[in-house]
Amino acid sequence: MQSKAATVKEYLESLPADRRAAMAAVRAVILRNLDKDVEECMSYGMIGYVVPHRVYPAGYHCNPSLPLPYAGLASQKGYMSFYLGSVYCDCFEPKKRDPKLAKINEHTKWFRDAWAKTGKKLNMGKSCIRFKKVEDLALDVIGEAIGRVSAKMFINAYEASRAMVQGRAAKGPAAETAAKTGVSPRRGSAQK
Repeated sequence: MQSKAATVKEYLESLPADRRAAMAAVRAVILRNLDKDVEECMSYGMIGYVVPHRVYPAGYHCNPSLPLPYAGLASQKGYMSFYLGSVYCDCFEPKKRDPKLAKINEHTKWFRDAWAKTGKKLNMGKSCIRFKKVEDLALDVIGEAIGRVSAKMFINAYEASRAMVQGRAAKGPAAETAAKTGVSPRRGSAQK
């Protein structure tokens, strides 16, 4: 559910008390560990953590007028979600690994291993960690994951990933169409 709240304070105030408390606990961990070059804001109808244009002028490739998303925190209909961009990687499997993305692959593996050691169940999509109560989360692992990836490291991994995707598109059967239209065959988005 996307919120229409204009500020993080408004967003949190709009939540039921139990969710507000859970989100506030996760938010506190994020803010304690966040790189100075990542900022909190409202983004995509949720609490967003972004690399602002002052640090990364290119912005987000899907919409360069927006800052680069780093993480997010949202209250959904049936659960809450924590989105952690530093563990999103479609090249985690060894057969798909790209040497340029070695650090982010190592971070993703570290994150999953560290979470497993806590004994808590990891309910995760590609980068979305779903939870119903704060006790479901390994907050210390979340804090360390945030602290381990600076804005600069995130930008480097993001650019390497984008280059890899664009390289795949340039080699694929839709490369000629992509070159003519500027649209990525993989995701249907405009290429930079």
